[in-house]
Amino acid sequence: MAEHPPILLENLGVSFDLRRSKKRVRRSMVGQVQRLDENGKFWAVRNISLRVESGESLAVIGANGAGKSTLLKVLAGIISPDEGKIEVRGRIATLLQLAAGFNDELNAEENILLVGEFLGIPSSQMRGKIQGILDFADIGDFADSPVSTYSSGMRARLGFAVATSVEPDVLLLDEVLSTGDAAFREKSRARIVELMDKAHAIVYVTHDLESAAKFCTKAIEIEEGVIVAAGPAQRVIDAYLKKMEKKK
Repeated sequence: MAEHPPILLENLGVSFDLRRSKKRVRRSMVGQVQRLDENGKFWAVRNISLRVESGESLAVIGANGAGKSTLLKVLAGIISPDEGKIEVRGRIATLLQLAAGFNDELNAEENILLVGEFLGIPSSQMRGKIQGILDFADIGDFADSPVSTYSSGMRARLGFAVATSVEPDVLLLDEVLSTGDAAFREKSRARIVELMDKAHAIVYVTHDLESAAKFCTKAIEIEEGVIVAAGPAQRVIDAYLKKMEKKK
């Protein structure tokens, strides 16, 4: 086991002050009083400890509102934790929001170079990747058009192609494999497996349990902000499916 894994979390917690939240947010948290502390703070996630080694891919599963996306945003550096320890080492690529970072007024090539700048990759290096990215995204003649003219599927394909072309040390995915047609989903799975073979760490938040079981090595289930199950992906997913079946 590596001394310094790509991802290490120890007793991590993220809270929100409901007194400052919008009414819509407060209403969405009704029925989750067990996640409130004595100061009225809502703990989206708490006591999260996990370790993801190089070459491992972690599926994060659970019901809506469990805290999965909050965890991913912490890993991406979008949200700072209120307690605990977090270490994410190396270059991070993320698709938390499909095609996040794209400028709608720029075309595909210009956006590829823009994302490269965000990731700290020299433009000369990114230019060498452009044709491969466009071929993978399969957006055809739209490559020369502003991204604002793209369908959501085209944006997703381009975003995925860019994020996975830079060979990140840590790849964060949020439901990306549920986007696009069957052929693109299969290409995406093959690309992720390729990244896994190159010893990159992957965290995949999803409701698509079939794809999670297919390419993830480990899984955790989050329920009401805490990890309630962890282990080999297939075992955790099978137990989750049985639990969901009993609730029907």
